[in-house]
Amino acid sequence: MKQMRKQLTKNAALAAASVVVLGLVAPVTASAASGTPLEWGPCEGSGLDPRQECATVPVPVDHADPGGPKIGIAISRIPSEKPEARRGALLLIPGGPGGSSLDEPSQKGQALPQEVRDAYDLIGLAPRGNAPSAPVDCHLDHADLAASRLRPWPGPDGSVTENMAYGRRTADACARTGDALLGHISTADNARDIDRVRAALGERTISAWGVSYGTYIGAVYNELFPHRTDRIVLDSNLDPTGDAGRTQVSRAWLAGFEQGVEDVFAEFARWASEPGNPDRVADDPAAVRSVFLTLAARLDRAPLPWPGANPEILNGTALRQTMLDSFYDPDSFPTLAKLIRAARQGTVPPAPPAPPEALLQNAIAVGAATICGDSAWPTSTAVYEKGVAQSRVKYPLTAGMPRNAMLCAAWPRPQRQPVRITDRGPSNVLLVQNERDVATPLAGARKLRAALGDRAVMVTVNSTGHDAYLDNGNACGDRTVSRFLATGERPDRDVYCE
Repeated sequence: MKQMRKQLTKNAALAAASVVVLGLVAPVTASAASGTPLEWGPCEGSGLDPRQECATVPVPVDHADPGGPKIGIAISRIPSEKPEARRGALLLIPGGPGGSSLDEPSQKGQALPQEVRDAYDLIGLAPRGNAPSAPVDCHLDHADLAASRLRPWPGPDGSVTENMAYGRRTADACARTGDALLGHISTADNARDIDRVRAALGERTISAWGVSYGTYIGAVYNELFPHRTDRIVLDSNLDPTGDAGRTQVSRAWLAGFEQGVEDVFAEFARWASEPGNPDRVADDPAAVRSVFLTLAARLDRAPLPWPGANPEILNGTALRQTMLDSFYDPDSFPTLAKLIRAARQGTVPPAPPAPPEALLQNAIAVGAATICGDSAWPTSTAVYEKGVAQSRVKYPLTAGMPRNAMLCAAWPRPQRQPVRITDRGPSNVLLVQNERDVATPLAGARKLRAALGDRAVMVTVNSTGHDAYLDNGNACGDRTVSRFLATGERPDRDVYCE
């Protein structure tokens, strides 16, 4: 959602975790009036490549009213490193919702192979509502910024009462701000903003590398503006169809954690039972699972103090949330294992530092507006009670969370009609997907692949973690994507990278 720690979610928390560096890259005042060149200037912040420059693109608050009020979308650029080999612009579409790629030309963009950096200007952006692009904020209480609240974990007995109360409380807080932009933050709005950015850059077409939620933005952009797309890479892919294609897209994303956690837990359990592992939890994978479930139940009954956490207790929910966070990247497996080992002894390691509160507030507001606006969410407690009860039986690791009520159950603004992803348009999409991904499981990626039909080819990577290309994937997958970006060469059919 290394990305939602750089990603709502790690969805709303994930969104928050995904945008930890957001505040470092505020561009100086620069603007592009309609039909005039962009005014590029130095980017504010530290740790940036000195070649990176920043500007602002004006876009309508409401794309249905192009002559109405405007906001500025902050963008960044590192130009092609070999102008004679330049093909165009490669937009780095961030995850989230609530993530930014404004600093990514200086960071993840520099991991791209030389031939890709030669071929493209690398473009980052802060999507609407994300600082510094007209930032929004619902001014939530500190307690309501806890990751265990942002993820809709039910009570230990499966109760959703507190979740519904949280939804009403936070939705009311967002409504009280009176910020009109909250009603105009959606995936379709982001896609239309991207086309304004493309035009401001002077590009006839644009290429893109979208990650996590960015895959949905990329797919929607390619649906709305197919003639404006060049080479599109979608990495760690979200299910675009929802429940039988109905307007429940973001509910399907949450539900995906059921299978995503199961897929990754098997890998964690193997790792956590290996002889010689200093963080070994148990002697075999089945025992690791039993230890985790038993400990979570015990902490539900008798939480431990956890200074520095929000709230300052380690209960079953906090353990499950740590599991979820740790599964985005196998490098984080030791974090969960150490917590399990310590908690079984009645102690806990220090709580991990939280992102800055201003960042959390901003990411949560953007994530809420997007997720609640993109999909229809039931308002009935009974609907969630039934879903949670069924999920707890079938998927005990996630304890009913993926079928529970987010604050969207009380969101006061109307839901937008999602853009349907189809197989109509140019065949210029390459999907890359890890086989074991907690946030965007393979099952959901296959639905996007099916929706795109002959427009796409998918590379499935035998690897674990979120973010496949140049991160948690493997050399075979990386080579395939790099070749496509650099040369346009794409496999003739779906492939599996062992």
